[in-house]
Amino acid sequence: MAYVVTENCIRCKYMDCVEVCPVDCFYAGENFLVINPDECIDCGVCEPECPAEAIFPDSDDRSTGWIETNSELSKIWPNLTRKEIPPPDADEWNGKPNKKDLLSKNPHKS
Repeated sequence: MAYVVTENCIRCKYMDCVEVCPVDCFYAGENFLVINPDECIDCGVCEPECPAEAIFPDSDDRSTGWIETNSELSKIWPNLTRKEIPPPDADEWNGKPNKKDLLSKNPHKS
């Protein structure tokens, strides 16, 4: 079992979760984070740290469709081990529905 980042992270990308991950299994895109399911140890410390409430266990129904996205993108995006500044409009995007089409597959730039 692993944890999965889901739709509400898109355009929010707060990165609080990255700070607490003991195995550095977060990978970053331009406007989204993912968890590498092969590296996640299922400790769950990231879930309560997410201000967007976008992280769930892969067994949760809210993870449906996002397990594959996390797996695929974690193989091509850079590993992120420290919290960086979130997008300036993150709060405006938090909680907005139907953001899946806004997911950029471009990698994160520091």
